[in-house]
Amino acid sequence: MSDQHTSIDDNAGPVLANVVIVGRPNVGKSTLFNRIIGEQVAIVEDRPGITRDRKEAEAEWLGNRFNLVDTGGWSPDGDALEEKVSRQVEAAVRQADLVLFVVDASVGITDDEMVIGNWLRKAAVPILVVANKADNDRRESDRWEFLALGLGDPHAVSALHGRRAGDLLDEIVARIPVVRDDDPVEPIEPGIDADGKPLWNPKDVAPPRVAIVGRPNVGKSTLFNRLVGEDRSVVHDMAGTTRDAIDTLVETPDGPIVFVDTAGMRKRGKIDDSAEYYSMVRALRAIDDADIALLVIDATEGVTGQDQRLAERVDASGCPIVIMLNKWELIDDAEHRLEIQAEVQRKLSFVGEAPIVKISALTGKGVHKLRPLLQDAITQYHRRVPTRDVNKVIAAAQQKQPAGHGLKVLYAVQGATDPPTFTLFVNRELPPTYLRYLERSIREAFDFGNTPLKLRVRKRTE
Repeated sequence: MSDQHTSIDDNAGPVLANVVIVGRPNVGKSTLFNRIIGEQVAIVEDRPGITRDRKEAEAEWLGNRFNLVDTGGWSPDGDALEEKVSRQVEAAVRQADLVLFVVDASVGITDDEMVIGNWLRKAAVPILVVANKADNDRRESDRWEFLALGLGDPHAVSALHGRRAGDLLDEIVARIPVVRDDDPVEPIEPGIDADGKPLWNPKDVAPPRVAIVGRPNVGKSTLFNRLVGEDRSVVHDMAGTTRDAIDTLVETPDGPIVFVDTAGMRKRGKIDDSAEYYSMVRALRAIDDADIALLVIDATEGVTGQDQRLAERVDASGCPIVIMLNKWELIDDAEHRLEIQAEVQRKLSFVGEAPIVKISALTGKGVHKLRPLLQDAITQYHRRVPTRDVNKVIAAAQQKQPAGHGLKVLYAVQGATDPPTFTLFVNRELPPTYLRYLERSIREAFDFGNTPLKLRVRKRTE
């Protein structure tokens, strides 16, 4: 194993090496990705075309860390969608420190793999041929057929069963500049407000996660690429293109933000594909993990019943919502525009005063309006109110409108952020209507806007 490390200068921490997994469709790339990461991150199914976007995660082996990238199947002669997937693979290879060229030991070398091998040799990137599905000794010996690729000795593994996975990881860390667990990490500068004060402290909280959610084919991936600044997710005019939740950390003038592109979510009754089902599960997990959700709605179709159900699901997760009316440029009639805005406010009234941004993700028009809204939502989501101020507001609210019957809030404290969570210590149980009144009083006093608040009640005798 190599002792090679990344260089660290005085101004920056180490950068993790990129290890990119490539290969034709259905050779087990995502299975290998999950095996190295150590959990079921990428969607896996025994048929081609499941992985379409790049998926990244940090991997670790014996204290050595690196960045692992899963890609879609590279098809030399594919249709329009497969062509876009192939372009994603090529973009990932250009940023690679090492490429794992995965082949299928149970099938043998194919014409497509000869084409991919010729292309990789011209890419001037270190290549490691991985003969996957070598589940037994006979399959291991079959790996030597892949010497014909001219890319060095193939390494036999079974990603599904873990056979020889440790040997492969030893070889990977020997070929890349690795970062040790005890190496210092590069600090992330916090965002600064107009008064020069930090908006959030990245030492205390992770960069906020912004999940882009919506029905299939409403423009989520186009918006994601617009926000990230590169063609990171595959965009194609066919519903269901995005299979997995794709995370990208973006450095903005206001601080780092993680944008998460998710698969389009349909009614469970209409999901007849197992890969689509697991895509939906991952999208729901992304919503639960998000600090903010961008609900993308196709303005040309208006608010559908599925849009309402998605909004309810996001609202239940406790994160703020920003409603993105996409394809706004396709609506020319002023009266029709007013009708759509009224429909949004009527059908999504349960999400409170959620901001509504009218955009064209395709052209970028209106997308700039999102930045201040995101920053305000991030600030409020991480905000902490002094205990003294909280109790002043609660006392004033009780004086203005007593709960009656001897019910009383003895004192209150903000116990957590993300979202702001307030604990009320009471002498007896408070009715839900009065709790909503106290929540509204806190929201208005501290200008929390549409940020979700949580109130917890603890009974205590005076």
